[in-house]
Amino acid sequence: MDDKVAENYKSNSQKIRVITEQWVSNNLFCPYCGKEKIAHFENNRPVADFYCPDCAEEYELKSKNGTIENKVNDGAYDTMIKRIESINNPNFFFMNYNKQDLHVKDFLMVPKYFFSPEIIEKRKPLSDTARRAGWVGCNIVLKQIPEEGRIFIVKNEIEIPQKEIISKVKRTDFIKQYKLDARGWVLDVLNCVNQIEGRDFTLEQMYKFEDVLSKKHPDNNHIKDKIRQKLQILRDKGILEFRGRGHYRKI
Repeated sequence: MDDKVAENYKSNSQKIRVITEQWVSNNLFCPYCGKEKIAHFENNRPVADFYCPDCAEEYELKSKNGTIENKVNDGAYDTMIKRIESINNPNFFFMNYNKQDLHVKDFLMVPKYFFSPEIIEKRKPLSDTARRAGWVGCNIVLKQIPEEGRIFIVKNEIEIPQKEIISKVKRTDFIKQYKLDARGWVLDVLNCVNQIEGRDFTLEQMYKFEDVLSKKHPDNNHIKDKIRQKLQILRDKGILEFRGRGHYRKI
């Protein structure tokens, strides 16, 4: 990244915002349609930082010095939940960089349809002595997002081929057709699948997640039925292969 673009800024947070956003403007294509360049919104827009001039997909950038850990700080909790529940939720870019040499270490995209209220963690309210006393922020819990939704564009300073990135996005874009509750079920079952070691697994192994899914969906009394239903969807969409008699394989 080029730090000269931020020479006129005094605040370190402003500097890194300008530097990282300039890098994205210069280097990022649209992971949905492959448009060579994405555009920058005007400053201080509350919803997103970038958009694609061709397909109109929107993106918000979160950057961090060091590694991208399991949690990423975001803004107000209530605002984030409302965004997820609306049709205007943007896709997210997550960047981690080395502050010393300004190298981009990792850069990944999470499609907007992988976001659900379950991956948003409420932080403690600010103390009464704070300038914004009572304000409640949130964290995005990346480990709650299925592996299929964490799509690397740069990994360990190595660029991933553009065709591979677009292919991974298209492979899961069927999820966006579902409303929030149904989408949550698909993501929860996919997370359970990913927790099973190896490529091959059985329906009986999936039933072992019944208690976990019951706690997430307390109003549903037919958990096993839901598991089978969502496995069928994942099979039909090419995420899983059904091998007969309750046996599945991850593709």
